[in-house]
Amino acid sequence: MTTDQNKADQAAAFVPTCDLFDRFKDDARYLLPGFRDFGAVTRFSGEVVTVKCLEDNSRVKELLATSGQGRVLVVDGAGSLRCALMGDMIAASAVRNGWAGVVIWGCVRDVAELAALPLGIKALASIPRASTRRDQGLVDVPVELPGGAVLPGDILVADEDGIVLLTAEQAAALK
Repeated sequence: MTTDQNKADQAAAFVPTCDLFDRFKDDARYLLPGFRDFGAVTRFSGEVVTVKCLEDNSRVKELLATSGQGRVLVVDGAGSLRCALMGDMIAASAVRNGWAGVVIWGCVRDVAELAALPLGIKALASIPRASTRRDQGLVDVPVELPGGAVLPGDILVADEDGIVLLTAEQAAALK
């Protein structure tokens, strides 16, 4: 079995974030509150893929158009509230391609349509203004979100209580 398959299997066994925090205590990594649910799925988990971008969703659109294999895209939008980094068409692409969820430190748009999609979506807020595509952004780099670092390959677990990040070793310890 490949490492990717192991991570996908680990992510599939959902454990609530409060239970994870209790289990790992001081070793638990989590993001600070402020993220809102926008998708029809409020509990999701998967291996992390990261994007770092500022008001340009070029990489977000590209990645969510590829096979997600149950992964979660974490977007470091620098907390910008000036434009949306994902709307209904990009989110629908994520659903078609098997992504488990998207966490955006920034905004989304098309809220009514997002709420009907079977996708975990957490973001700071909504705004009608779309981003400008300038073909910028970095993929699979460590990103710093409020609360801590998010690394490509981490396992992200999100539910109504918040977002917890696990290393592959921590996720393996849950089996």
